[in-house]
Amino acid sequence: MDRRNFIKTLIITTSAAAAGLAGAAALNNTKGDRQNMKILVLTGSPRVNGNSNTLADNFIKGAQETGHSIVRFDAAQKNIHPCIACNKCRMNGECIFKDDFEFVRKNIIDADAVVLATPMYYFGISAQLKAVIDRFYAINGQIHKPKKAVLLMTYADTAPIEAEPITKHYERLISYLGWSDAGQIIAPGVWEAGEINRTNYPKQAYELGKNI
Repeated sequence: MDRRNFIKTLIITTSAAAAGLAGAAALNNTKGDRQNMKILVLTGSPRVNGNSNTLADNFIKGAQETGHSIVRFDAAQKNIHPCIACNKCRMNGECIFKDDFEFVRKNIIDADAVVLATPMYYFGISAQLKAVIDRFYAINGQIHKPKKAVLLMTYADTAPIEAEPITKHYERLISYLGWSDAGQIIAPGVWEAGEINRTNYPKQAYELGKNI
C-alpha cells in the first residue's frame, strides 16, 4: 500500500472508530436518562385487585426492572377533595384544601413521566382519578412542560368506539399540558376483578414499562 492510500485508509478507520465511540456514548447517555426517569403512577380503581390496577402493577414491574424510579398514588384509597372552582390558587398556587393531593403536587412537578390507570366508569375516567386530574388546575403553571404520559385503561365492553370518551380525554389533556404519549394499553372485555389475567394485556403493560 502506498503512503497516500495508507493515510486515506487511516483517516477512514479513525473516523469510523470515532463515530462508533460517539454513537456508543450517545446510546449510553440515552440509556442513563431512561434509567434515571422518575415516573408517577396515578391509579383510579377502588378495587385493590381490579383489572386496571393489575395493568399498573405490571407496568411498574417492567419500569423498575429497567431502573426507573416509581412513585405510586392510589386515588381511591386517598382523601382527595373535588375542585370547587374557587380559583384561589390562580392556576399556580396553594389550594384551599389540604388533603392527600399534596403528595401528588410534591411528586408530579419533577416527574419525567405520568401514568394514568383507570377503569371505565359510565363511559368516563373513574371519579377518584378524575378528582386528582381536576386538581391539576392548582399547579397548572408548574406541570405545563414536557413529560411522557401513559394511559392504562380497562372496560367491560368490547367495541373500540366505547373507549373513545377516555382516550380522547387523555389525548386532549396531554396535548394541552405539552406532554407526549409514550403508550396506551386499552383492555376491553374485562369486568370482574382478575379477568384481565386471562389476557395478554398485563404482559403488554409490563413491556411498556420496560421500554418507556
